[in-house]
Amino acid sequence: MATQQSFLTAEEEKEVIDAIKEAELNTSGEIRVHIEKGTDTPLEERAKEVFELLEMHKTQLKNGVLVYIAIEKHSFYICGDEGINTLVADNFWDSTKEIMLQNFKQGLFKEGIVAGILKAGEQLKVHFPYQDDDINELPDEISKL
Repeated sequence: MATQQSFLTAEEEKEVIDAIKEAELNTSGEIRVHIEKGTDTPLEERAKEVFELLEMHKTQLKNGVLVYIAIEKHSFYICGDEGINTLVADNFWDSTKEIMLQNFKQGLFKEGIVAGILKAGEQLKVHFPYQDDDINELPDEISKL
């Protein structure tokens, strides 16, 4: 069973961070990835807790997106802040989830995360296009608690 330390290699983590940077070139949205062993808290509830812990709700346009991964639970959740959620349909993240899931089922975790990040960036661009004066409001590194 994978642990937080063995889920992604250092090189794979760098590729995930590079994907976040690339995705954020297209949007003013902020994307974070959080990986942890898991929790007894329901998945959606835990993802929202982590969203708050990482202070993702403090972006100016409320356009933060968290990809939460619970390794031992074999599950993940994508949550967006209120600025995104008020603008998009309920199924907005379905295509992102699906591309990630297709990769995860094959054991391609880094590939799934990268594909999901890039897809999220494309989708965010529609509602939150990149502006010349945008600043990176949140760190790009992978969070682990």
